[in-house]
Amino acid sequence: MVNAIAAAVKNKRAVVVMLGGHIVKTGLAPLLIDLMNRGVITHLAMNGSAAIHDYEIARFGATSEDVARGLVDGTFGMAEETGRGMNQAITDGMKSGWGMGEALARALKAQSLSNGELSILLAAYRRGIPCTVHAAIGAEIIHQHPAANGAAIGDTSHRDFRRLAASLPALHEGGVVLNLGSAVIMPEVFLKALTIARNLNEGKPTAFTTCDLDMQRHYRPRVNVVQRPTAGSGKGYEITGHHEIMVPLLTWGVIEAIEKASN
Repeated sequence: MVNAIAAAVKNKRAVVVMLGGHIVKTGLAPLLIDLMNRGVITHLAMNGSAAIHDYEIARFGATSEDVARGLVDGTFGMAEETGRGMNQAITDGMKSGWGMGEALARALKAQSLSNGELSILLAAYRRGIPCTVHAAIGAEIIHQHPAANGAAIGDTSHRDFRRLAASLPALHEGGVVLNLGSAVIMPEVFLKALTIARNLNEGKPTAFTTCDLDMQRHYRPRVNVVQRPTAGSGKGYEITGHHEIMVPLLTWGVIEAIEKASN
């Protein structure tokens, strides 16, 4: 994978990184931000959970809660600041014609932040790198909040779906797709976005590399990321291990390979 990513950077092909919430929750955002700064990542796509963790870490300096305890009395996921702030940003995004990722980044940019330097959403926005958020209505805590606007969630997330599809043609002949820790949402979204890209580009992109990196094996990442998109051309890999170990190792390997190639 290291060589494939380094070659994609050298040949100016797309490197699309898809995220699940655990990647952000475990503190790996600085590594992805470093790769953005180095010009490695060309598109970041995340599920709603990753966006929530990113928003909370940036604004408040902490994320996560005791789900079991909160579920007993109905307080799980009911944080007022997170629910109201994110839903307001998403509603503003619908009114302004932004995608969900851009809307959340703009909202963070306008706030006094606890850890703004750790936000993937904000870092991507500042660098002009597409960062899209792909919601699953009812699966995310902010949808429980009274301020949740289903029309806004659908509008902004659908706009981001189109943005992801528009980024995929640059994978052709040498690009890379990494799925980091999303077992369901991003593999499903990626497969449909790839279908659109190929429908509009005479069957392209082809001949790219995909990799699913997760703590355990799941059906959708294996089939929708590793196998189907690379059938007949390209290569797909599965790397199994804890994110806190495997993502740093992959990042350091890529940085070393790029630095060697530039010397």
